[in-house]
Amino acid sequence: MRAFLGVLACSLTVLSVHGLYSASDDVVELNPSNFNREVMQSDSLWLVEFYAPWCGHCKNLTPEWKKAATALKGIVKVGAVDADQHNSLGGQYGVRGFPTIKIFGANKHKPEDYQGGRSSPAIVDAALNALRSLVKDRLGGKTGGSDYGRQSGGGAGNKKDVVELTDDNFDSTVLDSDDFWMVEFFAPWCGHCKNLEPEWTAAATEVQEQTKGKVKLGAVDATVHQGLASRYGIRGFPTIKVFRKGEEPEDYQGGRTRSDIVARAMDLYSDNIPPPELQEILNEDILKKTCEDYQLCIISVLPHILDTGASGRNSYLEVMRTMAEKYKKKMWGWLWTEAGAQMELESSLGIGGFGYPAMAAINARKMKFALLRGSFSETGIHEFLRELSVGRGSTATVGGGALPKINTVEPWDGNDGVLPTEDDIDLTDVDLEKDEL
Repeated sequence: MRAFLGVLACSLTVLSVHGLYSASDDVVELNPSNFNREVMQSDSLWLVEFYAPWCGHCKNLTPEWKKAATALKGIVKVGAVDADQHNSLGGQYGVRGFPTIKIFGANKHKPEDYQGGRSSPAIVDAALNALRSLVKDRLGGKTGGSDYGRQSGGGAGNKKDVVELTDDNFDSTVLDSDDFWMVEFFAPWCGHCKNLEPEWTAAATEVQEQTKGKVKLGAVDATVHQGLASRYGIRGFPTIKVFRKGEEPEDYQGGRTRSDIVARAMDLYSDNIPPPELQEILNEDILKKTCEDYQLCIISVLPHILDTGASGRNSYLEVMRTMAEKYKKKMWGWLWTEAGAQMELESSLGIGGFGYPAMAAINARKMKFALLRGSFSETGIHEFLRELSVGRGSTATVGGGALPKINTVEPWDGNDGVLPTEDDIDLTDVDLEKDEL
């Protein structure tokens, strides 16, 4: 059974396994604690792989990535991020699938996506080409290395991205805002505050861009605005607090580097992003795009509207929306259809024999699926998805080895179903005996 489940391991399950690289490799293992120091503050060119230990494509890439790192040793830095474990770091750079490779060159703030082959020669060629480009830029007078100033050098980020907060504007700017705030309480004479300033500024600029302004960084001079310092019990400097509208502030307990601060901000952002849209399968494009664009697509086949009415159907849809919210950090799409509307889809997933409502989780890349065997409830679906996430669910191949043909149907109008009337029944083509008439 374990061997069978392993077929789906790359995209259907998230297994608890060790990283793919070790200290003996020439690949530098990167994480939120060292990424800023190793990559962002470095003058070197970096190739960074974002991977998940359970991903088959990542495992296939590992020996080639190691060979490339050894060949480029002393010339180009080669690193790897376990983005399954450090998902906030992957989120900073828009990682949506594995493996993702990015080139951190002259502008470390905007790395380039690597689009080449997955062999060590192809990786080395791309690295050397990027290195030539970097050298030409420097010869032309363009600055290389990090866009962020080091603590000793200043000039990190844009100071305008750190909002100056005072006794007068704090409530209207922070407490009344729908955005999330990370606020530093500092004292101008504090040495730790001076060390934090360039990191805080650099983080503010990146967070502003990455979250489109949904998470903001501010600063309060607590020696001037003593009312605020007293209100929030500030006893030492710097003190950082996280503010959410309508909730008590919480103390920030993370590191003091740009990457640490950005990682916490991205966690705030991802915790509060809207859930994926729950779509009805109306045509082939909706199924194909959802299942191909997401790591998994979760499909429910709901009872016919005549069996449940609008209230019954809405209760099932509400369960799905609740679970989509719960699992919104996953790269999953959520779909539904009415029983009988997409018979080829039902047949390919073996759903019809289990009754309705039914649910399947499909990995379109592997053409594998798993069926919900428990109750169609928040508890039952959560158990189903949790079991999949730790590799315990049984799986099968999608019938025909490909996504089935999808009928184009009209969307549900939100109303109860209507039984056909006698006037709607045409018996002209039915040959009946006189006695039957």
